[in-house]
Amino acid sequence: MDTQLLEVFRTVAHLGSITAAARRLRFTQSAVSRQIGALEAELGSRVFDRLPRGVALTEEGRALLPYVSQVLDGLESARRAVGDVRSLGSGRLRVGAFPTAVAALVPTALATFRQAYPEVGLTLVEGLTPGLLERLAAGEADVAVVSSSPAGPLDRARFELRHLLDERMLVAVARSHPLARRRTVRLEELAGDAFIAGSASAEETLLRASLPSGFRPRIEITAAEWTGKLGCVAAGLGVALVPALAAGRVPAGVAVLRLHPDDESVRHIYAATLPGRSPSPAVTRFLEHLTTAALPFSRGGGSSSRTR
Repeated sequence: MDTQLLEVFRTVAHLGSITAAARRLRFTQSAVSRQIGALEAELGSRVFDRLPRGVALTEEGRALLPYVSQVLDGLESARRAVGDVRSLGSGRLRVGAFPTAVAALVPTALATFRQAYPEVGLTLVEGLTPGLLERLAAGEADVAVVSSSPAGPLDRARFELRHLLDERMLVAVARSHPLARRRTVRLEELAGDAFIAGSASAEETLLRASLPSGFRPRIEITAAEWTGKLGCVAAGLGVALVPALAAGRVPAGVAVLRLHPDDESVRHIYAATLPGRSPSPAVTRFLEHLTTAALPFSRGGGSSSRTR
């Protein structure tokens, strides 16, 4: 049933006059009469009695009116809801990110996005890249900030990858370390130092992507979180490789050094979405904020005042 017929019917019913309805709707009187006639033909019942002055609803018309109002009000609510999503006056955004991206990059993007679109509900989920990509594929996230892995390339057939930045790997040492005042170091110069890592096996940590051939670090302390790793470094218990994205959150007792170009490794950071899907307005706008937030890291390699 044509919604225009329903709107004409409701307007005539409320005003009690075809002439008044025509003025309200900016139609000709004959056009309104034709549409009422078309509605009655479709229903097989008269909905108005034509009176000398105006019209009156028949019993059938009175039965029809509340349903017509329900349909038209529902359509108007639907249009407003779609408009709110399009204008970011409502909706949601679910972002996944790996731990070091949550140190500064993603929160910066979320903060500027929320300032611009305060009505959009935000959810942030932290996890490792493989798990984040599975959540994205399962529809549990709208966008995921992920990193390349030495275990293998990201699957570009399953995910659309928007490059954000290339992140250097740095090394954190205690301020009291003999090399703390250096700008760059070779990993072989740290051969006598204990390394603090997330696992006792270098093959399961960031080290596996960063070690030159033949270099075998001595891992004495394992810590899963960056606060723990850097706390151990500050206490002089060892050194640690630090992604540039996390370098701005080091404690005062830690110096962050660049690695020599021959030892320096880079990992690629992407915003992942699902290919073939129309991104929501929230995702589209968030990707713009994320790209802007990544610029300082791209230009400066994620360095901070404590990076020497």
